[in-house]
Amino acid sequence: MPEGPLTDEQVRLRHSPGDDDPWRLWGPYLSARQWGTVREDYSEDGDAWAHFPFDQAHARAYRWGEDGIAGLTDRYGFLNLAVAAWNHRDDRLKERLFGLTNGQGNHGEDAKEYWWALDATPTHSWAQYLYRYPQAAFPYAALVEENARRGPDAPEFQLADTGVLRQSRFFDIVTTHAKVTPQDVCLVIEATNHGPDAAPLDLVPQLWFRNTWSWGRDDRRPSLRLVDADDTLAPGTTVVQAEHGWLGRYVLIAEGAPDVLFCDNETNVAAVFGPDAGASLSSYPKDGIGRAVVDGDDSGTNPTATGTKVGLVYRFESVAPGATVRLQLRLRADHQLERPFGRSFASVLEDRRREADEFYESVIPSHVSDGDRHVSRRAFAGLNWGKQLYRYSVKEWLDGDPAGPPAPPGRRSRTARNRSWSQLALADVISMPDEWEYPWFATWDLAFHCVAIAHMDPEFAKNQLLLLVREWAQHPNGQLPAYEWDFGDVNPPVHAWAAWHVHQLDGGTDRAFLVRIFTKLMFNFSWWLNRKDSDGSNLFEGGFLGMDNISVFDRSRDVPQGWRLEQSDATSWMAFTSLSMLRIALELSREDQAFDGLATTFLEHFLSVAEAMETFGTDDVSLWDEADGFFYDVLVGPDGHSEPVRLRSLVGLLPLIAVAHAPDWVTRELPDFVARLRWLQRRRPDLTDALVTTRAEGQVVTSLAPLTAARAQALMTRLFDEGEFLGPHGIRSLSAAYRGGVTLDVAGVSMSVAYDPGESTTNLFGGNSNWRGPVWFPINVLLIDGLRGHARAAGGSAEVEYPTGSGRTRGLGEVADDLEQRLVSLFRPGADGRRPGTPRDHPSGPLWDVHPTFAEYFDGDTGRGCGASHQTGWTALVAHLICSRPLS
Repeated sequence: MPEGPLTDEQVRLRHSPGDDDPWRLWGPYLSARQWGTVREDYSEDGDAWAHFPFDQAHARAYRWGEDGIAGLTDRYGFLNLAVAAWNHRDDRLKERLFGLTNGQGNHGEDAKEYWWALDATPTHSWAQYLYRYPQAAFPYAALVEENARRGPDAPEFQLADTGVLRQSRFFDIVTTHAKVTPQDVCLVIEATNHGPDAAPLDLVPQLWFRNTWSWGRDDRRPSLRLVDADDTLAPGTTVVQAEHGWLGRYVLIAEGAPDVLFCDNETNVAAVFGPDAGASLSSYPKDGIGRAVVDGDDSGTNPTATGTKVGLVYRFESVAPGATVRLQLRLRADHQLERPFGRSFASVLEDRRREADEFYESVIPSHVSDGDRHVSRRAFAGLNWGKQLYRYSVKEWLDGDPAGPPAPPGRRSRTARNRSWSQLALADVISMPDEWEYPWFATWDLAFHCVAIAHMDPEFAKNQLLLLVREWAQHPNGQLPAYEWDFGDVNPPVHAWAAWHVHQLDGGTDRAFLVRIFTKLMFNFSWWLNRKDSDGSNLFEGGFLGMDNISVFDRSRDVPQGWRLEQSDATSWMAFTSLSMLRIALELSREDQAFDGLATTFLEHFLSVAEAMETFGTDDVSLWDEADGFFYDVLVGPDGHSEPVRLRSLVGLLPLIAVAHAPDWVTRELPDFVARLRWLQRRRPDLTDALVTTRAEGQVVTSLAPLTAARAQALMTRLFDEGEFLGPHGIRSLSAAYRGGVTLDVAGVSMSVAYDPGESTTNLFGGNSNWRGPVWFPINVLLIDGLRGHARAAGGSAEVEYPTGSGRTRGLGEVADDLEQRLVSLFRPGADGRRPGTPRDHPSGPLWDVHPTFAEYFDGDTGRGCGASHQTGWTALVAHLICSRPLS
């Protein structure tokens, strides 16, 4: 945090460093999608999408979480509050966001709605969220049918393509949260008709308890009841009282006299499983409110005005063009208020909005332009709204619940999904990659999120990194969980890099955090050494490594039988993480000499990896190809024969990210480390070829990188070639030289690949992401960091031709600045008001152009946003770029 007087939000953050502190009790932790997740999958075949589809979500109780639109819930997800709506044309109440499953979408799972996180502070003292709701019947069937007809070469058929949003025939529903105290939240729901005609709308705020009582593990049952009008302190309001064994008593106070409909958060067994499946556990199951609003059938609502789910129905028969309807609610602990609304309510909204402005004025540097400030604040808002409750005990899930559904026999096999991760038991608020398409944490995604989050909420960022190395998350063998579809898959080891950056962004004073994260990451480092370097060559076989379809085959599962794949990127990641661990060890050694020896350990690991990258191979084949000036993955056959996989991609550029510098105080304060370094330089020059020592400003700067200057220059020649990797908006993931496709001989098998700048044209890894050409933010950020490191290693004198073939030279630091500009330009409006990174299907115009989208990845030629577009967390790194240094 910057020096000077603290803002009100900073004071709240200072008083709430932990995830269980009062100001963090309530937040936007309600998932945008719970159906179709592994947690809810109790099938024999492991098809999570089919086992719990969207069409059952309105009538079937969830086991592990809940979902909703613009939702608010407590830290443990017991009591939930979200907005629902009905436009008098849909066949169902709009309670949750719609999208296609992995099998339905022609590019994998795909949300088919439009929504934006408008604003949010880290404590959720202030937050706003916009959902765009069509006035025509929502075209569920058309979206499914047309996307099923299209193949991977065709664009996705999106909601705007159906025509239902023409002439702006939609309602913008804005939900605002403002906390009075940690347990007193003011809510406003506003709906504006942007269409040319008057249109009807029902707004139905819903309050409900997560079902914790039907599974045979906890029989305690919470309750909701309508408070009698005679017992209401404030006339002209409606009050629902909530009783819960852990939360205690809360009341939801609603302005006016809406229709109040009660049911239970239980499955409608007949509706979901058929009339012969048995009786529901309640006569008033989960879909009772929806049936009453949409069909006029109140048989599913409880006439005694009690239950575990309640809807407050506000009916607006005709909302005029341009008009806004508004309703106010208040959720608070323990007791009612005599005047819950009025002037004091309005003052809270005004104060929290002002405090949010003041907070972000302190977070975003003053030199930042208004346009970039808007983008940064939206990125931070998305990160805050993207914090979702993730509950999952793998052991309980594998065993099944006493009251059912029983675990299928396949769960007892050794090959059952996540069987070896039975220790994982999470009930935590976690930063998600995307609140709908990826509503589960991914370890390497989260590391990048934390770097951006640290600008506004460093304590949360540190706690997130620590969470995944706790005993109930990290595997006993040291592996970090990848993602819920396969916790045992392998993500790149970026945790140490993120921890160091978060530490620095937090002021560089929290030594306890560094000790805690470092000691746990040593176990993870050992796991990599023992499990991913099968022959002790210091070359690594990471497999998947997060970059989905980047190779000509699935590197986790389709390596030719009998062959071993030595990966350029896995090996580069190990050099990179060795240096990250070394930097942390050096810092810790300043106060505790016990860490000095560990610094030496990571130095030698790095040098061994660097040496292996240079010398590995037989038959004159190694990871480095001298003729091409590039690194390649290498297949090693049963007889030791090696064959490179000659495909130019990020895999071969990643050695550039591994670069570090020993701080100038090392020579003064760490004599043992320095002595060992000098001994290695004298006695093992074969290991220390990767050392680069230069003089800068009269001081010796020791820099480490696995590349000689000549190899770095050769890679940069490829990197800065506009016909290969350098795109107008960043570095492409695959060389554009393959536009026409290329065929490779891989262990005697002919395989083809082509440069695809946008969405994937293959179904490898489901086809929902593509690493064969697009620009991906996290790798670009690492490459920019690496280039700055190489510039420093050269003492600031390094110049390169940029772009390659242009005849113009620029300093390497200037090149890094230009690459930053290219990335940020994705979010800057052009002359027509449209941002290059806006997805294809988003219409242009004031109602759309004001809302930046944070796409999963970007077209390598045009910059068009692709993949998940609803605040994919790592693309929020744009705020890190904007806030970290001046952008001219």
